Amino acid sequence: MPYVLLALGLLFALTAANAHAPRRSPLLLAGSFFAGWLTIELAPHVLVAWAAATALAAAFGGLDGWAGWAGLVLALLGMAGVAATLAASRRTVVTLRESGAPLDLDPEGAPRYPLGHLIVPPLCLVPRRGVKVERNIVYREEGRLRLKVDVFRPDGERDAAGRTGGGLRPGLMQIHGGAWVIGDKREQGLPLLNHMALQGWVGFNVNYRLSPRATWPDHLVDLKHFVAWYKEHAEEYGADPDFLCVTGGSAGGHLTAMVALTANVPEFQPGFEDADTTVQGAVPFYGVYNFFEPGPWPRPMGDTRLLERMVVKRPFAEDREAYAKASPVTYIREDAPPFFVIHGSRDSLIPAAEARRFVERLREVSDSPVLYAEMKGAQHAFDVFPSYRTARVIEGVERYLTGLHRQYRQGRAPEVPGEVTRSLGEPTVG
Repeated sequence: MPYVLLALGLLFALTAANAHAPRRSPLLLAGSFFAGWLTIELAPHVLVAWAAATALAAAFGGLDGWAGWAGLVLALLGMAGVAATLAASRRTVVTLRESGAPLDLDPEGAPRYPLGHLIVPPLCLVPRRGVKVERNIVYREEGRLRLKVDVFRPDGERDAAGRTGGGLRPGLMQIHGGAWVIGDKREQGLPLLNHMALQGWVGFNVNYRLSPRATWPDHLVDLKHFVAWYKEHAEEYGADPDFLCVTGGSAGGHLTAMVALTANVPEFQPGFEDADTTVQGAVPFYGVYNFFEPGPWPRPMGDTRLLERMVVKRPFAEDREAYAKASPVTYIREDAPPFFVIHGSRDSLIPAAEARRFVERLREVSDSPVLYAEMKGAQHAFDVFPSYRTARVIEGVERYLTGLHRQYRQGRAPEVPGEVTRSLGEPTVG
């Protein structure tokens, strides 16, 4: 039993170390991500499980030899490391990169803004009381193809804030991730959609065709079909057909940016080129924005087996242009809608540098405000779990989108809403 405790201690210590410094080598990438993701975002559960396992091993003779005592020390160090990640998540810090006014800098020289104490209803993955969900509504049907959407909206005349339900409500399109090959509307974006419905929004969790059966740009074409469908059917669900924002994470973050930046591009609207596919705002989480240039990676993202063999299905070396056309950065323009880009500082799958360079290029060209939030200590897909960090980020997103909607109703040009700048700290950023 002492060696069992030693093995547990080694496992706990290595897992905690990985959470703080995830591995990015190709051989360790997947295992490092999943271990770090679960450890960071489920830290309370991990601490309880580790403490119970350590106590059981010690109770059954684990401390009868030097190996057991060494294992106990390692286990305690590992639990301390996880406790540190938990403490960090409870004082979630957003790093905003912007020029202009003097900013409070972190030790790395980056400006920081604490979110502060945000009051939100408890988040959950299942429909909350006060939220009505209509599932599996077909938004595109062609032959054997049937694509569906789940609709989240307030249940009753008043939302959680006590506001009446008179008039049309703002719409929010949620795009799931999964490397363009897996994922489903039942699995992602649920904490955000539940919260937004309670605040008076109508959310649409959208499915689209997946690779390898689908070939790029089939994924984007499907989502464009949804936007066109929304314009025609939004009022049936109490939503405003003239106001739709889009959000999503990972591959969904890439697709969010593509939907927002390629409005009315005929190439991505075959057979419905005249349909209006504009959106009024975009909130991509931890997305990929550039397939054809190196940067965070030693070689471009497009030059990978996943994209070459399963998604785009073209050799990168022979058709670099195809990967440029699949990159949101290619479509940056002056009249782009407002963006709120969110990324985790410890993302081991898509480094935060990918989001930073996209934001920099977007700010250089776009006339609309571009806000960037970098979550200190957060891994990829951190918002999948209804954690404390997720609650604080979702509140910031809701304030941002609600501010955009208020400006839309007042007929003003988009700007960073005051509610967001207060939630992210001072000074005001653009």
